[in-house]
Amino acid sequence: MQDESLHRWLDTHAESLDQGPDQAGELLSRLAQPGLFGVGVPRAEGGQGGSLGDALEAIAGVAAHSLTAGFVFWAQRAFIEYLLQSPHAALRARWLPGLLQGSQAGATGLSNAMKYLGGIESLQVQASPRGADGLRLDGRVPWATNLLPGRFVVAVAVSRGEGAAPVVAALPSTAQGMARSADLDLIALRGSHTAALSISGLDLGPDDLIHGDANEFLPRVRPAFMGLQLGLCLGLARASLAAASACAGAGRGVLAGPLEQQRRALDLATATLHAGLGDGRFLDQPQALFRLRLALNDIVQQALQLELHASGGRAYHRDQPLGFARRWREAAFIPIVTPSVTQLQGALAGALPASTHS
Repeated sequence: MQDESLHRWLDTHAESLDQGPDQAGELLSRLAQPGLFGVGVPRAEGGQGGSLGDALEAIAGVAAHSLTAGFVFWAQRAFIEYLLQSPHAALRARWLPGLLQGSQAGATGLSNAMKYLGGIESLQVQASPRGADGLRLDGRVPWATNLLPGRFVVAVAVSRGEGAAPVVAALPSTAQGMARSADLDLIALRGSHTAALSISGLDLGPDDLIHGDANEFLPRVRPAFMGLQLGLCLGLARASLAAASACAGAGRGVLAGPLEQQRRALDLATATLHAGLGDGRFLDQPQALFRLRLALNDIVQQALQLELHASGGRAYHRDQPLGFARRWREAAFIPIVTPSVTQLQGALAGALPASTHS
């Protein structure tokens, strides 16, 4: 789904979204207007229909104009996916309409959980019993995106101690015991409402559970979590290669071969990603998804190098509206977003298990 008015708005405000919060409050509603959050969501649930691959391409289409916007889109759509895969219809009915309309922000605070799934770190939010079937939560989420002040709901994996399965919960910003930090002081993506959360004495009831067993749920949603996230790579690589091609004029014909090589590599990776999301192979073969993520990281970095070489000295001029400096900053985020390149390399090398629970 393409929306030219949205793309024009993103092109106009991409630098501002990258470097500050001025348009951050408007971004979610802008993305919602063409129905983007419903792409790949069943019509019976209020969505546009289509597949997860359609949602991937929608995220890539936005990320090509602004990685900040693509990052926010991914967070919103990933949270929606958690609800779609939750067995709790009442929770879906409570949150899904506002998420699809963009009046409610969804934050996928599961970076820690995905590291836990890979055996990298323990869960940082703990629960103790409260009452007959409630829990008291304490802990911290050091990084979450799309924390629109006063209007977010965040997915958090919660440890219940030895012998009890961890759970995945949906925690609203209005919950007593939830405290949001100021936006993190990032070098880019500063309009993404990325902050930390402190949780102290927060009451959690069964109605707020996305799933009662994180060890079962997290491996099941990991293909969507990572697969949709790769829309950021696709969008950024496509934008950079297009800019490089446009700049590669006289004296730079030597770049034609490398540009074609990277375009072919990107097309192959994209086709492989769509096939894996379509047939479900990433559920049982997470290593294939890990390798694809590493390959796309390399393509992004190569694309930026080619754009730099094609642009020449113009890329270093602040008065040139090429967008190169912004894409360079955006590309620095790709290797470190969870799961990071280093973590995936460790998993594939056997230094870490691909999953301790799947």
